[in-house]
Amino acid sequence: MKKFIGLAVLVASTLLFGQASDPLKFVDPMIGTGPEGHTFPGATAPFGMVQLSPDTQIKYFKQSYKWAAGYRYTDTTILGFSHTHFSGAGHSDLGDFLLMPISGDNVPLEPGDIAKTQPGYRSRFSHADEHAEPGYYSVYLKDSKVKAELTASERVGVHRYTYAPGEKRHVLMDLRSSIYDYPGKVMWSRIRIRKDGTVTGMRETRGWAPGRQLYFAMRFSAAMTGHSLYDREENPPPYHGFKTPGTSPQDTQSIEGRGLEAVFDFAPATSPLIVKVAISSVSEANAIANMNAEFPGFDFDAVRAKTQALWRKELGRVEFDASPDMRKSLYTALYHAMMAPSISMDVDGEYRGPDNQVHRAVGFNFVSSLSLWDIYRAEQPLMTLIEPAERTNDLVRSLVASQQESPFGILPIWQFQGQETWCMIGYHAVPIIADAYMKGIRGYDAQAALDAMVASATYAPYGHLGEYMKLGYVPVDNDDEAASKTMEYAFDDWTIARMARAMGKSDIAAEFSKRATYWRNNFNKADGFVEPRRANGEFRRPFDPAKAGAGSGFTEGNAWQYSWYQPQDEQGLIHLLGGNSKLVAKLDAMFDQKVDPSEYADVEDISGMIGQYIHGNEPSHHLAYLYMYAGAPLDTQARLKQIVDSQYKPAPDGLVGNDDLGQMSAWLIFTSLGFYPVAPASNQYVLGRPFVDRAVVHLPNGKTLTVESKGMDEGHTFVKDVLLDGKSLDRSFVTHSELMQGGTLTFIFSTKKDAVWSHRGLKLPFSMSASISN
Repeated sequence: MKKFIGLAVLVASTLLFGQASDPLKFVDPMIGTGPEGHTFPGATAPFGMVQLSPDTQIKYFKQSYKWAAGYRYTDTTILGFSHTHFSGAGHSDLGDFLLMPISGDNVPLEPGDIAKTQPGYRSRFSHADEHAEPGYYSVYLKDSKVKAELTASERVGVHRYTYAPGEKRHVLMDLRSSIYDYPGKVMWSRIRIRKDGTVTGMRETRGWAPGRQLYFAMRFSAAMTGHSLYDREENPPPYHGFKTPGTSPQDTQSIEGRGLEAVFDFAPATSPLIVKVAISSVSEANAIANMNAEFPGFDFDAVRAKTQALWRKELGRVEFDASPDMRKSLYTALYHAMMAPSISMDVDGEYRGPDNQVHRAVGFNFVSSLSLWDIYRAEQPLMTLIEPAERTNDLVRSLVASQQESPFGILPIWQFQGQETWCMIGYHAVPIIADAYMKGIRGYDAQAALDAMVASATYAPYGHLGEYMKLGYVPVDNDDEAASKTMEYAFDDWTIARMARAMGKSDIAAEFSKRATYWRNNFNKADGFVEPRRANGEFRRPFDPAKAGAGSGFTEGNAWQYSWYQPQDEQGLIHLLGGNSKLVAKLDAMFDQKVDPSEYADVEDISGMIGQYIHGNEPSHHLAYLYMYAGAPLDTQARLKQIVDSQYKPAPDGLVGNDDLGQMSAWLIFTSLGFYPVAPASNQYVLGRPFVDRAVVHLPNGKTLTVESKGMDEGHTFVKDVLLDGKSLDRSFVTHSELMQGGTLTFIFSTKKDAVWSHRGLKLPFSMSASISN
């Protein structure tokens, strides 16, 4: 009875948001499963620890890039269903605990090939027999002759398999299968069948996060009639201990090794087989406890209903009224934005930290899946606007806990399941913490947070920070990402200064304010570009601003993107360039340049190109808004329309680049509302133009922010006026506090000729160098 009362409360809470129709019907989880989006179509709860989804191909190492989420829309076969996936990552891992239902007398132990010329357990499927919505996925497996349905709670994945009548039923588990696979990735694994029929086990992998341990517990709605446990390691070591009890795979109760598979057998039946799998990064016992707490029974539909009620609540935080295509893109973007950071602890609060030891979160939820290089820009600022403060507080406390548990004493860089990958550059946990603090979200020890930020920014062995602190820039002599690092470190430093000053720590504020200007040390006024610089002070020659990848001095980009990355000091950039018109000319040259895509052939994550603007990668995301700093709002408005029209659509190929755990989606949400957080921790959002007729944001403080567009159509795409609660704005930004007070933000559209708001000499967004005359 408690289960159904709780469900009723969740459903009622969604109605309180005033959602006129079910937001789930506007979400298409297939968006982004095509060429570059790297999203998955399976079932997950909002910010859940389990992402239960089909895997269509497992490839060797970097060949896996196109299958970073395990699934690719153009594929025609399914390998099985695994329980962990990233949504839109540019690199990858996971795909833990693959299950595949199989009918008949024989159970193949190898996947076979896509063309089905070799026997295998993979099965053909058709998109006509496939359905996906938030919290639910189904597909008919043609070769297996099974309808597979998936749903999930936070920590438990639930399968419902309907076999053909009279068929023998089997479930295969393959612990060898892993996204971004290679020989030796599985360091150790275990499967054991307990007396009550519960199957438990674990796997330790040496992948993106080395030494990552994950445990599982699995139960079935029907009693097993038999089982087989196999170790099919191809090249076992010369010594692997003495044999465990058991004369055959069929009477072995427990097995350990590096190539494990299991087959579980069930008698024919007309009722579906329910399989539930709970996970834990701590222990098998904790996985069992997670299952008992979240899903003690076998009512698949009850789990689906509860999870979908949670999704209705989350998706109801914003109501979008737009064209059918835009509405579907926006609700799907909101769905993708609410998958991470994900819960990464057990129901008792235990989690595995970056020291690979077990810790307990007291008074907060430990979260992980932290693509920090991406999400500090718009994804996490979006959470501060639409989600309760507790969610951001959980993130900040998780970041600080990770710093305190880190063997290196620094904040996470790119972390998942509590384990560090050291992927990407910068120390971008810092702006996330500063942004939260500056917005008044302070449910954590602020001094401990500031200490963690300073410790991370002064740890000399990380990313050549020692040379950065000594020289005022990262020299390219021994670091091929040096120019990018200087630019990103300087922004992070500015956010430390902002928080320190607000806390009354004037000495820290002064130190990091100085460091925030270090980006200028890589700026060459002779040609107007940021350039790699040697330790002797000279700019490296030869220099080509279009060069990207190895030997460029930049991270996943080139000087055409990174030269304009100083969100804290855009007026300083304008001054160095020689005035507003010079910045406009540089931006126009970037967007309008004719570029041969082959120039980026060897650079990962380069897609969605408009000239040298690359929407598929994050360093470009703020660039269209920079025209506003140069007093050219019409150019921002025109470029935003160019980007939205060409980079997003409600189709499997509707994301031109990796969603990067919600960042690409958050960009679209902010832009559709008419404003964007160019400089997190500034408490300002730079105005653009909306792409909705009307949107209602149900703020976490109970107030309502309405965005409305008047007169917007294909003939009227420029802004004539912007009004906040009926009063015309004389500035090109709004503040976080203004938005949180609720009210109505109105954009009045016109032709370009009549867009008079753009010619009013608008007050410009924040910049360190605002007092410098242009």
